[in-house]
Amino acid sequence: MNSNRHFDIIVIGAGFAGSLTALGLHQIGYDVALIEKGSHPRFAIGESSTPVADLILRDLADRYDLSWLREISRYGSWQQTHPQINCGLKRGFSYYKHQTGQPFQTNVEHKNELLVAASSSDEQSDTNWYRSDVDAFFVDQVKQQGIPYWDNINVKKVQRIGDEWQITAIRVEDKFDFNSNWMIDATGSDAILNQLGVRSGSEGFRTHTSAVFSHFSDVKPWQNWLHENDISSRDYPYNPDHSALHHLLEEGWLWMLRFNNGITSAGLVFHQHKQSNAQTWDEIIGKYPSLTELFEDAKPAKLPGKLIHTNRLQRRAQQAAGPRWVALPHTTGFVDPLHSTGIAHSLSGVERILYAFEIGKDKPALIEQKNRQYEQAVFNELDFVDLLIAGCYRVMNHFELFHTYTSLYFTAAIHYEQKRIHGNFNIGDQFLSADHHEIKKITAKAYRNVQDLPDQKPVSEHAIQAFRKVVETAIEPYNPAGLLRSSIPNMYYHTNAKI
Repeated sequence: MNSNRHFDIIVIGAGFAGSLTALGLHQIGYDVALIEKGSHPRFAIGESSTPVADLILRDLADRYDLSWLREISRYGSWQQTHPQINCGLKRGFSYYKHQTGQPFQTNVEHKNELLVAASSSDEQSDTNWYRSDVDAFFVDQVKQQGIPYWDNINVKKVQRIGDEWQITAIRVEDKFDFNSNWMIDATGSDAILNQLGVRSGSEGFRTHTSAVFSHFSDVKPWQNWLHENDISSRDYPYNPDHSALHHLLEEGWLWMLRFNNGITSAGLVFHQHKQSNAQTWDEIIGKYPSLTELFEDAKPAKLPGKLIHTNRLQRRAQQAAGPRWVALPHTTGFVDPLHSTGIAHSLSGVERILYAFEIGKDKPALIEQKNRQYEQAVFNELDFVDLLIAGCYRVMNHFELFHTYTSLYFTAAIHYEQKRIHGNFNIGDQFLSADHHEIKKITAKAYRNVQDLPDQKPVSEHAIQAFRKVVETAIEPYNPAGLLRSSIPNMYYHTNAKI
């Protein structure tokens, strides 16, 4: 079988971002096709949504008449309208510092705990996306709109001939030849970019991490463990299992994201790129008695049914756009799962690419100009996310310093959210306020300041408090949430206005 079709735009990759890009382009009026190397449902991580992601979803819903995006932008409306799509309640970000060989311990001032609420109620809450359901749902929307969609397609060759892309693909023994004016790479990998002669690498990143992860069933709730061990959660802003749960360890940290189908996403992220093996998970979980109890009865979930080990997580392509092509942020690069930037960054890329294509089919030069601006923005955003995250790893074994440095991420996120909430957002504004000169300057200075602190053993209380004061003073003009000055230590009840 040989299929030869011509389209205005071909989107390669049918994760939620690729599907949403195709849907938006269709609504604008482009003849668009979507092709995918696998099939849905499939396992994927990148599951923790944020207020930024929710805000972008609602803006996209309104701009492109995609009302169902608004329905899945809050936990309450998601459960009312699409309860069949599994997700998890996510009230905020929770951090717990563990010591090797000891059960988790804290005190009334929460010295080893940090909870940051991003929403005021369960109904208004963010969500953890069970990606096998969510991505399949997005593809269903593509099909319902009549957008041509092919799955299990292996792209063998991508080439530019004259003003057209020619894409040769194989499905089993069938050959497909697609032609298009534009190509959008939403694969989240460098496979297509490599065919364009665009290389990716990890050079220049400050963060240097790797991971091992999977999905599990029968993982004990953390709040149950706290109560069984007489650790009060009475003044918590929310149940910590209803959050992006971070257990900070000597080796790095463990994420735990719960879904309402009984599955828990869990992954170990290592400070330095660590070549892990089949025993690594059990060895590290076994060093921390509290975590050992959480996973005592846990079993691998059917998807993916195994532990997945990564190489170094950091990567960045040399280009994010070129003649008649553009790549989404996750294809362009990735830093680290800390702070859950992935979904929101992908959505911000979709938003800006769609805005560029609104210019019109008859103005390709102007679209390419917008795409070049987008490319520079994405590179700057990756650099800023790297700056926000690398400092956290530098001080992760000093919890008070970690709390202080983490406040820089929340400062940047809240500033970006507030611009969108109050109608001060422009489509050219960069993700997480990466283009805000003063916020980036404050973060860069804090990063320089923490380089020497962890080498002091122990870090003096004077140095800890001095660093906290410097950061608290610097972020004051951008700190409506009261970061670092909460009346209840390490507990933030709501960092944002109602969204």
